[in-house]
Amino acid sequence: MASSALSPLILVDGSSYLFRAYHVPYLQALSTAEGHPTGAITGVLNMLKSLQKDYPSGNIVVVFDAKGKTFRNDMYAEYKANRPPMPEDLRCQIAPLHEMITAMGLPLLVIEGVEADDVIGTLAKQAGEKGIETVISTGDKDMAQLVTEHVTLLDTMKEKITDIEAVKEKYGFAPEHMIDYLALMGDAVDNIPGMPGVGDKSAKALIAGIGGISDIYARLDDIAGLGFRGSKSLKPKMLEHEEIVRLSYELATIKCDVELDQQVDELQLVERDLDKLTELFTQYELRRHLADLKKPAADASTATTQESNAQELNAQGAAQDTEIDSQTAEASEVNAEYDIILTEADFNAWLEQLKAAPLFAFDTETTSLDYMQAELIGLSFSHQVGKAAYVPVAHDYEDAPEQLSRDWVLVQLKPLLESDAHKKVGQNLKYDAHVLSHYDINLAGIEFDTMLESYCYNSVASRHNMDALAKKYLDHETVHFEDIAGKGAKQLTFNQIEIEKAGHYAAEDADITLRLHQALHEKLAKDKGPLSVFTDIELPLSQVLQRMESHGVLIDSDVLAEQSQAIGARLAELEIEAHNIAGKAFNLASPKQLREILFEELNIPAIKKTPSGVPSTAEEVLQELALDYPLPKLILEHRGLAKLKSTYTDKLPLLVQPKTGRVHTSYHQAVAATGRLSSTDPNLQNIPIRSEEGRKIRQAFIAPEGYKIVAIDYSQIELRIMAHLSDDPGLVKAFSEGKDVHSATAAEIFAVDVDSVTSDMRRSAKAINFGLIYGMSAFGLAKQIGVGRNQAQDYMNKYFERYPNVMQYMEDTRQQASEKGYVETLFGRRLYLPDIKARNQARKKAAERAAINAPMQGTAADIIKKAMLAVDQWIATQPQDVVKMTMQVHDELIFEIKESELTVVTEKLVEIMNAAAQLNVPLIAEAGSGDNWQQAH
Repeated sequence: MASSALSPLILVDGSSYLFRAYHVPYLQALSTAEGHPTGAITGVLNMLKSLQKDYPSGNIVVVFDAKGKTFRNDMYAEYKANRPPMPEDLRCQIAPLHEMITAMGLPLLVIEGVEADDVIGTLAKQAGEKGIETVISTGDKDMAQLVTEHVTLLDTMKEKITDIEAVKEKYGFAPEHMIDYLALMGDAVDNIPGMPGVGDKSAKALIAGIGGISDIYARLDDIAGLGFRGSKSLKPKMLEHEEIVRLSYELATIKCDVELDQQVDELQLVERDLDKLTELFTQYELRRHLADLKKPAADASTATTQESNAQELNAQGAAQDTEIDSQTAEASEVNAEYDIILTEADFNAWLEQLKAAPLFAFDTETTSLDYMQAELIGLSFSHQVGKAAYVPVAHDYEDAPEQLSRDWVLVQLKPLLESDAHKKVGQNLKYDAHVLSHYDINLAGIEFDTMLESYCYNSVASRHNMDALAKKYLDHETVHFEDIAGKGAKQLTFNQIEIEKAGHYAAEDADITLRLHQALHEKLAKDKGPLSVFTDIELPLSQVLQRMESHGVLIDSDVLAEQSQAIGARLAELEIEAHNIAGKAFNLASPKQLREILFEELNIPAIKKTPSGVPSTAEEVLQELALDYPLPKLILEHRGLAKLKSTYTDKLPLLVQPKTGRVHTSYHQAVAATGRLSSTDPNLQNIPIRSEEGRKIRQAFIAPEGYKIVAIDYSQIELRIMAHLSDDPGLVKAFSEGKDVHSATAAEIFAVDVDSVTSDMRRSAKAINFGLIYGMSAFGLAKQIGVGRNQAQDYMNKYFERYPNVMQYMEDTRQQASEKGYVETLFGRRLYLPDIKARNQARKKAAERAAINAPMQGTAADIIKKAMLAVDQWIATQPQDVVKMTMQVHDELIFEIKESELTVVTEKLVEIMNAAAQLNVPLIAEAGSGDNWQQAH
């Protein structure tokens, strides 16, 4: 199996692979049943398999950093001193990964005293001398110094190749000047000091105008004439720090003469050790890699490559539909017979089979994902696994075959689709119900929905779209829409797709839906709680949401236009103020330019860095800096207003549907892990209410003539749930007696009478009450209420002394989560916590905080959903023009109520919401009304 000496050499920066795989969020959750992390192993193996596919004749050599210090530490003791210790949950993956790579037959090098970069540089140089084309697979920019005519860089995660021209285009200089650039700039990640005060722009200007470090020190007088900011005063600084700069040059230089036991042409692929790989993949529960070992070579290569490519896309955030974890189902063959129905006789035969079936899967194919715009192009059905049919009704491409009339087909189907007696299953049937409603069909008999079955079974195991579910639970790769329609601007709509292609795709959707239902419902039915959540809450709620979405909300576009104009004027003012503080114009929305202004021009100290080592300009960083510096405060205001303008005041009027004159959001049940609803186009859940401008947005949500907007909101529902779950006598008493719980808590903590509680005391108590729900630490509390950490800890200690059952509830919940791997709401909804046994303490602590919060937030979500179901049932008994439920926003329901019935209907709705759940403290819903949503508050 040894490759030719002239085969391309692929040098893999294993350490770069390792750290990048470790930081991919969805991989971090992977572990064996006993809790040994495997995410980094999985990511590295996938990238290696991808390389093998992309370079089938390539000679792949993998190089890792060795433990301990290198020669650079002898040169500079502080080299890499600011790097934190390697996380234990990453360290423990290295040895098994090395074993796997060796068993794969790939040469593996770990050389003490030098870094992987130096070994790679040495091998690349040897290869160049022998005329071997070399690809270095890495994400490290420092490697750009090795690029030559025969050496290129490959970033597998970004699918980016860097050659000489790419280096010149990105940096403005040739690869050989990369060392000079690093020496001037320094490197925060490796703690290379660099030249103080020289940033990216000035370093590039120096190299472009003069040359490398040696040239610069030979022509120091020429620096002033380069014209960049600070150039005139740079010469004395360069002289002062010459030793540091030249040291930085040495530290940044990759060593290309490392003594190796083997020369480059002696490092060759050998036969893989199948027994060892089987043992390792079994031990670390890498089921997919284990399955590949059992496949014929060609099939295994193809399957592995598909998996690898999917995971690399996941790492980029471009596609996250393929979740790979220890719960993945065994492979199942999909043998299918799919019909395309073009005649009345064939249609009638299928219709009779559907009528006789106890359950059938159903799906629509349309022109748009927007349920208000979508036109029906075809329908597919399946009543038996492996057997499905597609009925095209509106394909209109050139030379499309004659199809059955859409009107005729729908007339035949209407009795069946509107029948409660004929049971249906679908994937997100709420959408299909919308589409059919445009053709005067009210879909009934919805018995199951695979999206919701998956969500109720395990909300965090996978995405809940069909492609992801088929891959996870059936191990089947479905035909994706892009496969038949293309991508981008040239993507076809469904009516333009050839019926043969469309027919297989659509029929497969119905067939896979039926298969998924069988697989998922078997799992779901094993546990009463999740099954009850599906049957009693989520499935009936989807029909309530469909009615709300169809009705929509009325907005005043003129009000929004005025608000947009006012925000625009304020944004212009903020921009001028920011430019004045900075002393120059810059793009406030550019993190790069902002970073230069804050940390280079204004010399504001950086308090946090990004994973790439540059100062962070994230919101939480700016919030902290805003306490001491004016510019970050302006930037935060600018960001908030700009988002408000683009997301709401500018966009909402564009979302008004011409047919209805209303805005129609889409509610999503299967997104938030805790059970909360989310919404898009527009996102009603995230309208900011902390700022005056944000609250004003609600003024644009108006009542039609003769009606009022009524908002009914649960009061402190999560705290009431905490009182119920913990059964703490103090909290239960406060709520049962109708006390202000924050004042009651303040009285307990500060040991004063309730009448003596000050506003500051109440504010601190409120922060504690809500902070505990979200797992806030003493440090976080101290920061929020402006006291020392010890004082905050003292407040928390007193809180737990007064409310001991709360502490016990938290301890019990952590224990349950650790033992079971999940926590539950009062109604049986489960939240699985993959990181609850993570070796990484930060991830474990985050999982523990989620474990404490999820039962409260999830129970609150269940209660509001049960309230919606009860309210919808009552509304159905009233005349159609009396009341409509229009929106749900967290713990609040919004209605349009006829003015003449306002008092009676509002009182009834409050009564229904108060009775949505039985807690051992009162459940209180509070109502307000007005001509718009803001007035209703």
